[in-house]
Amino acid sequence: MARFLAFTMLLTFLGSSISGQNPGLEAPYRIHTLFSVECQNYFDWQTVGFMHSFRKARQPGPVTRLLSCTEEEKMNYKGMHLAPTLEVPSMSKHPKTGEWYPAINKPAGVVHWLKHSKDAQNVDWVVILDADMILRGPIIPWELGAERDRPVAAYYGYLIGCDNILAKLHTKNPELCDKVGGLLAMHIDDLRALAPLWLSKTEEVREDRAHWATNITGDIYGSGWISEMYGYSFGAAEAGLRHKINDNLMIYPGYTPLPGVEPILLHYGLSFSVGNWSFSKLQHHEDGIVYDCGRLFPEPPYPREVKAMEPDPNKRRGLFLSIECINTMNEGLLLQHARHGCPKPKWSKYLSFLKSKTFAELTQPKLLTPPRVQIEVAEEQKEINEPTKPYPKIHTLFSTECIPYFDWQTVGLMHSFHLSGQPGNITRLLSCTDEDLKHYKGHDLAPTHYVPSMSLHPLTGDWYPAINKPAAVVHWLNHVNTDAEYIVILDADMILRGPITPWEFNAARGRPVSTPYEYLIGCDNELAQLHTHHPDACDKVGGVIIMHIDDLREFALLWLLKTEEVRADRAHYATNITGDIYESGWISEMYGYAFGAAELQLRHLISSEILIYPGYVPQPGVKYRVFHYGLEFKVGNWSFDKAKWRDVDMVNRCWATFPDPPDPSTLEQTDEDSHQRDLLSIECARTLNEALRLHHKRRNCLDPTALSDPKPDMRNDVTSSRKFGRFAENNNIKGNLVLGNHSRESSLKVPDGLFSTLRFWIILLWVFSGIGFTLVMLVVFSSFRSRGTSKGKSNKNRRRSYTGFLKTTDRDRQTRKSDVSL
Repeated sequence: MARFLAFTMLLTFLGSSISGQNPGLEAPYRIHTLFSVECQNYFDWQTVGFMHSFRKARQPGPVTRLLSCTEEEKMNYKGMHLAPTLEVPSMSKHPKTGEWYPAINKPAGVVHWLKHSKDAQNVDWVVILDADMILRGPIIPWELGAERDRPVAAYYGYLIGCDNILAKLHTKNPELCDKVGGLLAMHIDDLRALAPLWLSKTEEVREDRAHWATNITGDIYGSGWISEMYGYSFGAAEAGLRHKINDNLMIYPGYTPLPGVEPILLHYGLSFSVGNWSFSKLQHHEDGIVYDCGRLFPEPPYPREVKAMEPDPNKRRGLFLSIECINTMNEGLLLQHARHGCPKPKWSKYLSFLKSKTFAELTQPKLLTPPRVQIEVAEEQKEINEPTKPYPKIHTLFSTECIPYFDWQTVGLMHSFHLSGQPGNITRLLSCTDEDLKHYKGHDLAPTHYVPSMSLHPLTGDWYPAINKPAAVVHWLNHVNTDAEYIVILDADMILRGPITPWEFNAARGRPVSTPYEYLIGCDNELAQLHTHHPDACDKVGGVIIMHIDDLREFALLWLLKTEEVRADRAHYATNITGDIYESGWISEMYGYAFGAAELQLRHLISSEILIYPGYVPQPGVKYRVFHYGLEFKVGNWSFDKAKWRDVDMVNRCWATFPDPPDPSTLEQTDEDSHQRDLLSIECARTLNEALRLHHKRRNCLDPTALSDPKPDMRNDVTSSRKFGRFAENNNIKGNLVLGNHSRESSLKVPDGLFSTLRFWIILLWVFSGIGFTLVMLVVFSSFRSRGTSKGKSNKNRRRSYTGFLKTTDRDRQTRKSDVSL
């Protein structure tokens, strides 16, 4: 009992020591923080994390949770005690239109607070945040540069409606529309002017279904879900407010911070991972973890594990931010459980870490990085980079999905990327549903940006996974800040043989580089005339793309839009129009790229020296940079077709590799073209297998040679051999999968002949033992017999006692006498 009281006192002390009332952080102006939630378990655990971080960050002033609930929801709601709360009538179901749109509760809650809260009459500055945020340090509006009529906000680049017809339709001042959101810090007078407009413009945009399209709103689902964000931007424009946009204050866990920048706000709105560990808030939508004593979110890797995981110091900082986010939430849950009267949790290594001095030091309140320091760091970085990196920065992208088919392709591409000398970083754009992510095991295969899957189109219900490629690029551009000047876009089913650089292939702003896709005959016929205003600018290209970042920003959304457009044009799926032999519209994404580029009149430099398909005859003297193994290729009787391995888990089965291609020394050299073709095919297959072997080694798969250690007993040898046979048989996928070279023979050679077996020595020992025993018996018998001749009859009876061993007949004696005479 005493231990429990001590533990409770410790938790109370921790809570009070980070309560936000530190006198050293008292503000000269009055600040109030707001965040909006609903009566759901989903928002309750977010509230616990938010409130704990609020206290820990020592944010000045009070905080109010704007709780939107229906009367029915309040009857069963258990979380009224989780934060200082103002109850707000729920507008999730709009009282006039009946439409279900919970996001409208945010501006509605702010309007209600301004009208009904006494706190709103006693404040100078207001900070508005989302519930799914973790504060790392105090957010002081005037320190951020906020002024009257000049609020501060974070950048939301995907709000493209500020630049097009959407802003012109919904605000008289479209030139004042700022792409902002997330963190808002403004003067109370500005908020009074803005809040009613924020609400009314949200309703207005939400009702404008005619302009929900992705190319207008930037919402890849085209569902109007981000109407509230536009409501804010358009409302601020109506009120004449121009924002000071600070992109260094807030970061999504999983992203890498800029050098010298210390984010003070973590927004865990997207899935993120560290090694094999991952977290997605959507997986905990119905989670009552706040009311489940002792239960926390799955523990992330420890700091020392992260240090060993990532050598790059800045990327490592990003990983530290990710684990800090979830650890802070778990610490908040631990304190909340104690306040709720839960029994003291059992000791564990993780709980010990959360209460350690190390964790306390790692999560001390962070202060805002002064702009002057940021500029100096940036200039210092520039000075360091200029003499060593004279060329523009490059970033490589490739798109995949959460299935084994793409995992082994990812392993191959990543292995070849590291061998190729390709400059810059690489990112896998991983398109998955939330359900897929629950079971996905390949988080550690590549640096990854997670993207909502569009395989099943959210509006049309059309199943078309290829659309994930342009959708993922759009998502990446809208959510990631990159300093790269050029982007190289590849497919997962590629092997890099050398660097692909814009300076070598003469890419420039307005002049991307790509490889020829001659089968896109739609560029020359009515298909192009239907889907682009500039059919003459349609280039038959694809595969490898080198494009300036500014061109990509303008082009990506058109790529997605044109893909949807061509996919919907079923009347023109015919082979004679598209070149698609299956007439299924499968190459709509390729036409989406070609037509989107044509709309912007981006004319490509087309190079046939970048990419080759294994199985094709190479041009003499050309050093191809990429293998694209999208088609089946053969060398003699050996062949490889990626489609045959669609459902095979090559990555999670230890030592799984593809059938080895022939040895180059066995190739016929009568025809030089065929010989060079086969050599390239063998190189591609060998690189894939080498990538898989190294992957299995990194996964700490058992050494395959350890399975064939010799056994001293022949029966064990036979048993082991049979076990290996069953092992190989069970894992022989489609009769072709190779699981290492598990030899059934002993790895230690012995001489041939009789002496090579242990059985011989056992038999020999038995023979010598028998002979030795017989000799002993003969000696004993002889001694008794010699005594018998000297002692007479008395010893005859004693000698007969051995007749059980040496019983003879008269015939035997006679025979023995005859033998002696011979």
